[in-house]
Amino acid sequence: LSGAADEAGRVAGQLTSLGVHAETGYLFDEKVHRRVKDGDFDLMITIGGDGTMLRAGHLCGPSKVPILGINLGRFGFLMEIQEDQWPAFLPRLVQGDYWLEKRMMLCTEQWRSGAILGTWDVLNEVVVSRGQIIRPVHLEAYVDGRFLTTYVADALIAATPTGSTAYNLSAGGPIVYPSLHCIIITPICPHSLTFRPLVVPDNAAISVQLLTPHMDTYVTIDGQTALPFNFEDVLSLKIHPKQLTMLVDPEWNYYKLLYDKLNWGL
Repeated sequence: LSGAADEAGRVAGQLTSLGVHAETGYLFDEKVHRRVKDGDFDLMITIGGDGTMLRAGHLCGPSKVPILGINLGRFGFLMEIQEDQWPAFLPRLVQGDYWLEKRMMLCTEQWRSGAILGTWDVLNEVVVSRGQIIRPVHLEAYVDGRFLTTYVADALIAATPTGSTAYNLSAGGPIVYPSLHCIIITPICPHSLTFRPLVVPDNAAISVQLLTPHMDTYVTIDGQTALPFNFEDVLSLKIHPKQLTMLVDPEWNYYKLLYDKLNWGL
């Protein structure tokens, strides 16, 4: 985002004046990745929008490095601090006036002909969707090995509570408080009004198999990684053994965030 680098310099300058060693860098820098994984940092302050926070979460979640988000984007559902709030909050942060909030993640695997193709971490959602052809896909879904249904829809979302205000919300799924532990299954444009969003326990094991041959179908993880999903491929999902740690201002109000971002006052 325009201005993020300048804002990062100002944040680092104030932290330095407060006696904290602070460095600036870019999330796509491999040196930063290595240092985060090596445990060189106690906290990552992410400046930008929700996409920036997702990239930071994929890096910091498995490494157990807490994240504080400063919003420069439009929505900022994942960002705890607004652009005009951080100068007042940083002195309180240094004094220990904060709390840590754990956010669940998902682990997803793609299987083809009994062989695993890859494993990915999920912070917001994983989506199985049709490609360019405007025709529904048939997705056979199981929960804990028990048949759930065959979805006939444009796509199917499996979201975390953190991701409930992302693609899931746009598709008519429920808003779930981000620190709760559950998995949200939401079809997109289902071909039956009886297909409704479903919330299952966080320890549920979910699998989805594509039953539509000769379809251009994809799996997309957190809106960043897109993978071809072939006929009879299986996508499995379960709770990740690690959690994303968010550093939160004790005065932060999630309900006010919803009120402001969703224009509930109109």
